[in-house]
Amino acid sequence: MAAVTLTILFTSLCLLSTASCRTMVGRATEIADVKANKEVQELGKFAVEKYNEGLRLWQISFNGGEEDHGQEKLQFGEVVEAKQQVVSGMKYYLKISATTKRENGVPKMFNSVVVVKPWLRSKELLHFGPYSTSSSSHSQ
Repeated sequence: MAAVTLTILFTSLCLLSTASCRTMVGRATEIADVKANKEVQELGKFAVEKYNEGLRLWQISFNGGEEDHGQEKLQFGEVVEAKQQVVSGMKYYLKISATTKRENGVPKMFNSVVVVKPWLRSKELLHFGPYSTSSSSHSQ
């Protein structure tokens, strides 16, 4: 009788833990206090740097290396919102404030997605673009 009770208890605990984990694994969750989170701010800076590198390569390849005044480098301001999602690594959805010289320091908002795989010492910028509410709601 004790063995049956123990088996039922163990099975119930396994089912409950699986059910509760299922709602959390894979879902993007808010990161609290992003402005004070150094790791998140560094990821935002990384995203802007990678965007600027891509812009420079585009200018070299398609514009003869001359500066395109329509596409100006961004100056990182701060990450103002962030979510994280467990994937094969950690995926970060960032809302970034950045400026250009042409805009006289008026910040604009950008969406960015960065995947970090610490065991590979890898960071990859998956997306960087103007902020839109449709691409900022990640509740997968």
